Amino acid sequence: MSARPLLIDCDPGQDDAVALLLALASPAELNVLGVTTVAGNVPLALTQKNARKVCELAGRADVPVYAGCPRPLLRPLATAEYVHGPSGLDGVDLPEPTLPLQAQHGVDFLIDSLMTASTSLTVATLGPPTNLAVAIVKEPRILSQIGEVVLMGGAIGEGNVTASAEFNIYVDPHAAQIVFSSGVKLTMIGLDVTHRVITTPERLAAIRGLGTRVGGVTADLLTYYGTYDIERYSLPGGPLHDPCVIAYLLQPDLFKSRPLYVEIETHSELTLGRTVVDLWNSSQREPNVNVVQAVDAEGFYTLLTERLARL
Repeated sequence: MSARPLLIDCDPGQDDAVALLLALASPAELNVLGVTTVAGNVPLALTQKNARKVCELAGRADVPVYAGCPRPLLRPLATAEYVHGPSGLDGVDLPEPTLPLQAQHGVDFLIDSLMTASTSLTVATLGPPTNLAVAIVKEPRILSQIGEVVLMGGAIGEGNVTASAEFNIYVDPHAAQIVFSSGVKLTMIGLDVTHRVITTPERLAAIRGLGTRVGGVTADLLTYYGTYDIERYSLPGGPLHDPCVIAYLLQPDLFKSRPLYVEIETHSELTLGRTVVDLWNSSQREPNVNVVQAVDAEGFYTLLTERLARL
């Protein structure tokens, strides 16, 4: 079978970086047509630069990178340097990228790619979904060209930036509501799943033990990245969020999911950005999201380590 054509929208961020590496290491399955970046973990000037650094690290200077929206639709930008460090990729010192930033705006690239594609495309959304939401509003016809959106964000029963909300959705809940209510085929991978994908010392050692530059850089990134969550959650390692999206595209049998109705809270100060997941069909609404609920963590790290070894 031919590789699945894929657009990746992200806000690197160490876990975005690992997700990009996993995708770029899998050309037989995923044809990465381009990477768009958004403000999220760090501001846009850094996310676009970090994406270019990671593409070069992977030896994939053929993948174009585009800068998208520098802020959420309605709210001030909230960033997460307290997790990712001031650069977004703290833990390593990657060289300044020579891969040029594309002149076209990321939203316009998404629209043009979808409208001119001869087949439907998959969109992997790893950061706040601002770029995709703006693209949908600007050109609603793209919805018929999207085969599936696989999104890292939300949760059934917990938050990580507030008691109720996961970071990506909290940063731009209004954009999330546009995407979730658009009718697009949507798979959500939230904290209920990603907090089970823990980079334990043994798993980290296996990545470092690859003995390659990519393996060493990845291990250094994850060592820094895990520090905050290890302390906060008393875990044996940091959870890996965004790479779950790519692993789902590569090996969906690692995950278990079910169709559910999900709505985004956009009004409450207390629960702003919460993904309200109707587990028991209390609303009697038709499901609009394929909600991932479980993951084979060992299988995930086997896949990740094997693919990183290819770079």
